[in-house]
Amino acid sequence: MAVQKPSIPRGMRDFGANEMIKRNYIFDTIRSVFQLYGYQAIETPTMENLSTLMGKYGEEGDKLLFKVLNSGNYIEKVNEENFADFKKLTTQISEKGLRYDLTVPFARYVVMNRNELTFPFKRYQIQPVWRADKPQKGRYREFYQCDVDVIGSNSLINELELVNITDSIFTKLNINVIIKINNRKVLAGIAETIGFPEKIIDITVAIDKLDKIGLQKVNEELVQKGLDENAISKLQPILELRGSNFDKLNTIKNLLVDSAVGLKGIEELQTLFNYIDSQEIKSGYELDLTLARGLNYYTGAIFEVKAKDAQIGSISGGGRYDDLTGIFGMPDMSGVGISFGADRIYDVLTELNLFPENVAISTKAMFINFGEKEINYCLPIAKILRNRGISSEIYPDSAKLKKQFSYADAKKIPYVIIAGEQEIENKTLKIKDMISGTETIVSITEIENFF
Repeated sequence: MAVQKPSIPRGMRDFGANEMIKRNYIFDTIRSVFQLYGYQAIETPTMENLSTLMGKYGEEGDKLLFKVLNSGNYIEKVNEENFADFKKLTTQISEKGLRYDLTVPFARYVVMNRNELTFPFKRYQIQPVWRADKPQKGRYREFYQCDVDVIGSNSLINELELVNITDSIFTKLNINVIIKINNRKVLAGIAETIGFPEKIIDITVAIDKLDKIGLQKVNEELVQKGLDENAISKLQPILELRGSNFDKLNTIKNLLVDSAVGLKGIEELQTLFNYIDSQEIKSGYELDLTLARGLNYYTGAIFEVKAKDAQIGSISGGGRYDDLTGIFGMPDMSGVGISFGADRIYDVLTELNLFPENVAISTKAMFINFGEKEINYCLPIAKILRNRGISSEIYPDSAKLKKQFSYADAKKIPYVIIAGEQEIENKTLKIKDMISGTETIVSITEIENFF
């Protein structure tokens, strides 16, 4: 058999031990804040039925779904004419797909388990998702999302809680962020005011790309979607709106005076901003009327979080959805949630050198291996340390000291414990600080206090 060059699919990555320590630091930080606010963990399968996923993310989202071929001879039952129609062919050869996000599977989970859940139901979920996107910096085909949602409540207190959660997480991670906020009702009001209420999805998908492609390209896309020059002209002052949150709200309120849905969205934003202003959040926040969040299921407040000091896309985003469970036969169950992109957060922490120095340390102390007698002396001491939550390891082979110290140095183990004949005789240990180079003699009974 020919030797095969090892490789992995584009947009997917391996993670080494040091990377996993840093990733777990992110997951643990996010999880601790989620739990602090009373959210409970669930998990859903890697694969969902395509019927669950299709049509929930818009036309562009459907194209990015990884579809899984049916097992067995799936081609046998396909009619020849179906090969000319992609959608028909897909239903014949694929019934499942990798999950695109965690929100739609969550809605499906809620409907299937409605009789066992207590509402409002507050859940968090930390799992990978997959998108058949073009790989680039900050955009991967497999990546982790850390989602937090509450479903079964219309209260804007939930939106405030998500802002507080976002602020707490990024404060703990030491990332300076801006929380952008908008409301899909306001966007619906804008579409209504410019005379194209039926084009709300096309308009929001286009303006959501403003930061990426610029105003001119957005206008060109709106023309392609069927908006006339008059409508696009009316949209320009909104896309270019500047000033404080208060000024923006007043301006847009005057523009949407004849739109009931638009005014409802402004009312919700004013209430939310009043709540936020009563809190002492450290992160900045702003009303961004160009924020649309392209997913079709958002109906109220929408959020997007960007790192101020790093050139990367959004690192968190979410919003309110009033009837996502209705797709699965459980109408009028409003929910709101936000998702944190662990991979982009990792990239930001790496770029800005914000990981704590000790976060890469997996082992606190390592015992030098001189031979059988010395190992038998060290084994019970290592057990004492581990029982006290002090991570420690014993070098497995009686190798040269230089090799053992090089191993400890490469793993950034801060302390090396040495027990030779003299230490065994005196029932002591010699502890070398690998950073300062100092050595300390301690008795066996004192070792716990040393650490």
